[in-house]
Amino acid sequence: MPEKSLDKEEEYFARIEFERLRKLQEEREKQIAEKEKERLKELHLMRCPKCGMQLSEIDYQGIKIDKCFHCEGVWLDAGELEALTALKKPALDGFFRIFK
Repeated sequence: MPEKSLDKEEEYFARIEFERLRKLQEEREKQIAEKEKERLKELHLMRCPKCGMQLSEIDYQGIKIDKCFHCEGVWLDAGELEALTALKKPALDGFFRIFK
């Protein structure tokens, strides 16, 4: 009878140790993933998605638009397309003239 009790006790502590190690591993993986995300963000920040060159930020009527002067690409952040379409027709025509 005491031997079964010892087996159960060992199993209990083995499970606790396994869970502790599993949580530590998950935390390490989370930290590595966060570091990788930050590294990629720094690597790609203000870079053209098409050619990889530096983007320049242009302010057009309060809307910040990213432009690549290498490939002539124009890139919009979230909400900027909606802001541009809300402009009146003459202002929108002026926008297109800027990028020709």
